[in-house]
Amino acid sequence: MKIIALLTDFGYKDNFVGVMKGVILSINPRVNLVDISHGVKPQSILEAYFLLKNSYEFFPDGTIFVAVVDPGVGTKRKPILIETKDYSFIGPDNGIFSFIETHDIKRIIHLTNDKYFLKPVSSTFHGRDIFAPVAGFLSRGVSLKEFGTTIKNMKRIEIPKPRLTKEKLVGKIIYVDGFGNLISNISRDVFDKFIGDSTFEITIGKARISKISHSYAEAEAKSPIALFNSFQNLEISIKANSCAEKLCLKEGVKVTIYRR
Repeated sequence: MKIIALLTDFGYKDNFVGVMKGVILSINPRVNLVDISHGVKPQSILEAYFLLKNSYEFFPDGTIFVAVVDPGVGTKRKPILIETKDYSFIGPDNGIFSFIETHDIKRIIHLTNDKYFLKPVSSTFHGRDIFAPVAGFLSRGVSLKEFGTTIKNMKRIEIPKPRLTKEKLVGKIIYVDGFGNLISNISRDVFDKFIGDSTFEITIGKARISKISHSYAEAEAKSPIALFNSFQNLEISIKANSCAEKLCLKEGVKVTIYRR
């Protein structure tokens, strides 16, 4: 049974996610639908990139991923299908799939064959009219070449990277999860190479942290801690509270690590 995994910024108040699932199941009622998330911050391509990047490798080979965070819907941006060795990815060509390395890509298809679209195609809901039906037909075994024309490249977005100087490492918060934990773009590898055997101080907003914790349970009440999460990104957290709310911080805020 084929798996189709969905990631959108549609939320759960409206009917958009349910309609996409209905379209897919009308084409292939035997498919297994999995929700990665529908709580992506509206129109945040970077947030969608981060969540999909840290999810797809945990799925079985052959999974079809449909990612619809699409501020350019109805414009000239391309709808695309990407084939890699193990997976397929369907969505807008807006950088959401930038985590896929060029050497891992077997083919990129510009979705142009409207035989596999719902009609009429809306200018505001390509998730329903293009991406969902293409995923359904792909899961039934339709050949990739049937969906459109092969193109050489896809759009990539610039992912913010930490800045390193002799005295400090400067990153930023790139995602705030549902618990209010602040997740940075500083990986464990980058942190370890910078710190080595030195002591350090992490500054974020008004908070100052001088050690890495190994679990949330190590925290004292209302005191922010730093730890490396399951994605191996440096995370700032407050036990049993939303760190984002308590520190009045959000995505984009700077995280600075000083070597002492």
